[in-house]
Amino acid sequence: MKKTKLYKAMQKLALSFFVLFCSCCFAQQKDEINTVIQQWHKAAADANFDAYFGLMTEDAIFIGTDPTENWNYTDFKAFSKPYFDKGKAWSFSDLERNIFVSDNADLAWFDELLDTQMGICRGSGVLQKTENGWKIKHYVLSIAIPNNNVTEITKLKEKFDTDLMSKLRSAKN
Repeated sequence: MKKTKLYKAMQKLALSFFVLFCSCCFAQQKDEINTVIQQWHKAAADANFDAYFGLMTEDAIFIGTDPTENWNYTDFKAFSKPYFDKGKAWSFSDLERNIFVSDNADLAWFDELLDTQMGICRGSGVLQKTENGWKIKHYVLSIAIPNNNVTEITKLKEKFDTDLMSKLRSAKN
């Protein structure tokens, strides 16, 4: 009888240590991921081209605020280079960020609200764990529009949207 109680107590203790250990590991991974995202944004603000693109996978995708901005890594580098060369890329600082990690801890995704030169923007992305640490694999940036302003923004961009939709529909056929 005493052995069973002792055994059960040891099982509970072992389980508690395991849960605590996993929680610490998960928190550490989230901190690492947050640091990578912070470094990535800082590299842009500092116009550090090599650091910025060094924090992305070579098959990364960057989707910008304009509907035509859907770049692979190489095209995004070419688009961005003149901005970095001028010493002024873009400056985003996080207002809020949520990070999630896959069960096998090789992928993470996040969403963030950003303070930018365009006002509040929303960013979301995917990071992949590589041999060289966490790297950004996919990123989407959008301008956050309050619901109360959607009608006026829709009117403002109506011609652009109509022309682009027509062009894209024609390309599908």
